[in-house]
Amino acid sequence: MLPCTLGPETYAFAMSATTRAGRGDALSAPKTPAGEVERGEAAQAVAGVTRVLVIEDEPGIADFVQRGLEAEGFAVQSAPDGIEGERLAASGDCDAVVLDLMLPGRSGMQILDTLRRERPAMPVIVLTARGEVEDRVAGLEAGAVDYIVKPFSIAELIARVRAHLRVLEQVSTSVLRAEGIELDLLTRKVRRDGDAVMLSTTEFELLAFLMRHQGRVVSREQILRGVWGYEHDPATNVVDVYVGYLRRKLGTASDPAPIFTVRSVGYRLGGAA
Repeated sequence: MLPCTLGPETYAFAMSATTRAGRGDALSAPKTPAGEVERGEAAQAVAGVTRVLVIEDEPGIADFVQRGLEAEGFAVQSAPDGIEGERLAASGDCDAVVLDLMLPGRSGMQILDTLRRERPAMPVIVLTARGEVEDRVAGLEAGAVDYIVKPFSIAELIARVRAHLRVLEQVSTSVLRAEGIELDLLTRKVRRDGDAVMLSTTEFELLAFLMRHQGRVVSREQILRGVWGYEHDPATNVVDVYVGYLRRKLGTASDPAPIFTVRSVGYRLGGAA
């Protein structure tokens, strides 16, 4: 089991391991059990696994961080210098970066500057021995979302990576897209093929419901429950009325709204009529 905290003794081990690795000696860090290796390799093969890039020039620390993240189900790639690290980070093949500042080839601050321009939404967590207040401020202002000083707790690092990825996920899932329609749940703005569409509150909620069920038939009863919050009333035609409103606002004579009626059942957004 990896130590939870990279405190002075563990940090000394990681640094001495780096020295031994530089002499060509075997890195004597605790070996990962075969089962954990197999699980890590399998996790990396699964589509959608969260990918973390570790840019760290000290092999002992890089290994410690990589194995800690992999044990929690992340797919991890390491870069030993700033040039390779910047190339991998800017390539789009990772979801988050753990970045040392003092790197050969290209500094961590230079990498932050590049990523702020090329991948501004990707969370970058600085992991460094530079712990002065001015260093922290400079790193955060350069684009890092977090700043952790060595010695550090691997459990805290993993928790911070997860927290920043949750924020990113919430932002990315706040926009629904389907059939050329874009609906932003936070700003409550709607566009179709780039053109703004003004909707009432109820029209907006109805469209969001249909977009969340894109390609599937939803009954009038389901729509009533999901949008208006009450059970089916056979006397009401409110669903049909508001679907008509949406069709008129989203469509034109030459390009009708992609909301289709399924006779005796309900409606479907998208798919063949």
